[in-house]
Amino acid sequence: MTHSAPAPTHLDLSKLGEPVYRGSVQNLYAVPDHPGYVVCETTPAGSVFDVGSIFNIEGNDLNRAIFRHAMYSRLAQPATWQRVKAAIEATPMDPAWRTELLSGPMETMLERGASTHHLGMVDAVTGEIVREGLPANPSCYNVVRRFPVMHPPQRNLLGTHVFDYAQFHQSASYVVPLEYIVRFGVTSGSSILKKYQSLSEAAKRSYEQELGLSKPMGVWEMLERPIYDLTSKYEPEDRAVSKQEALIMSGLSSQDFLHTVKLAILGGWAVRELLESAGLLLWDLKWEFAVADEELLFVDTIDADSFRGTTFLDVAGRKLVIHYNKQAMRDYYRLVHPDWYAGINEAKAHAQKVGTPFKQVLKAGQIEGKWPHTPEVDPAFLDLQARKTALIRQHVASERDAASIRADLQATGEAEVEFYRLRGLLDQLLAANAVG
Repeated sequence: MTHSAPAPTHLDLSKLGEPVYRGSVQNLYAVPDHPGYVVCETTPAGSVFDVGSIFNIEGNDLNRAIFRHAMYSRLAQPATWQRVKAAIEATPMDPAWRTELLSGPMETMLERGASTHHLGMVDAVTGEIVREGLPANPSCYNVVRRFPVMHPPQRNLLGTHVFDYAQFHQSASYVVPLEYIVRFGVTSGSSILKKYQSLSEAAKRSYEQELGLSKPMGVWEMLERPIYDLTSKYEPEDRAVSKQEALIMSGLSSQDFLHTVKLAILGGWAVRELLESAGLLLWDLKWEFAVADEELLFVDTIDADSFRGTTFLDVAGRKLVIHYNKQAMRDYYRLVHPDWYAGINEAKAHAQKVGTPFKQVLKAGQIEGKWPHTPEVDPAFLDLQARKTALIRQHVASERDAASIRADLQATGEAEVEFYRLRGLLDQLLAANAVG
C-alpha cells in the first residue's frame, strides 16, 4: 500500500455492512471507498482455553477500543519516548546494552514519534475519525491502515515439510510473519521458567548468563533487563523460532530486523511506564510489526488482554498476585468449575489423538454428557473484571488522576479476594497465585 490514496476523515457506521472477518474478540470491516484501510470493532466477548467466546464483560468492547486508540496515539507522540528514555536511563542495567537499545529507532521516535497502523477512533455520532484525544462520543470502532497478510506455503522435503518464506523477501509491504514477546519479569506459567526448571545446574548457569541474569531465576520476579522471544505467526501452529531463523523468515534486512526487536522492547517500555503510574506491574506483552516501503510500523491489537499486568496484595501473611488481564478468568474457571476445566483438557487430549478439531470433540462430548457444559460465570465476578478494565481505560485516557485509579484498582483486587473467601476457595486461590 502506498501513501498516494488519501486517508478517510469520516465514516458512516450505518454503511459498513457485514464484517469481512468475524473473530472472538473483534470484527473487521472494509472502509467504503478506501481499500487501504480497515475498521476494527471490538466486542465485549471473552475467550479462554481456545473454547471460543464463552463470556461477556460489560463495557469491555468500549474499554478495549479506547485503550487501543489512546495507546497507539501515545506511541505516535515524541513526549512518550522522552518519558521512556528517562525510565530506561533510571533503570540499573548493563551500560553497553542500554546504549545499544537507545540507538537507532529511539532517536527517530524522540523527534517524531513512532509509526503505527492506527488512524483514529470513529465518533459514534458525527462519524469523524479522531486522530488525537478521545472523540466527544467514543465508539467501539477504530480505523487502521491495511497491510497484506501473507501465509508461507508448505513445501514437501523428502517426506517431511518446510515453510517457504521467499515471498517476504520479494515484497515491499506486508505484516512481518512473527510475534515478538517481550518479558520484563518471570511469571509462574512462562515458558522461560519451565525451560529453566528443566535444566541441569550447569545449564541453568549458562541460561542465566544468556538472559543477562546475575542470580538464579525466581518466579514473579522482575528481570534485570527485558528479554524477547520470537514465534511464527502465519503457520498452522505458533512455533518458537531462533533469532537466526526469525531474521530469515522476516524478509527484512538484518538492520531492519534489529530495529523491530528494539521497537518491541521500547514499545513494551511505553506500556510499562503507563501502567506503573497506576500501580500495575507489566510482566510481558506481544507486538507485531508491518513494513511499508522500508518504514516499520507497530500493528495489531493492544489492550488489557494482550499484556500481563498485575498487583500484589498481602493476604493471610502471603504475597498474592492479582491479575488485571485474562488470567483472572482462567483462574476463575479452574477454581470455581474444576470439573468443566478437567473436561476441557480431556477433550483436547482426545482431539489430538483422533485428529479431529478440538471444539468439535468438546461439543459432541458435552451433548453426550461425557463432559460438563460450559458454565455461566457468576455475575459478581464478571462485574469485578468490568471494573478492572474500566479503571485501566480511565487511566490510559487520562480521565482521572493516577493516585485515585491506583486506589480503586487495589480495592477491586481486595474485592476479588473476598469473592473467593466467601465461596470457601481462598486456599485454592493462594495455592494458584501466592508467591513464596
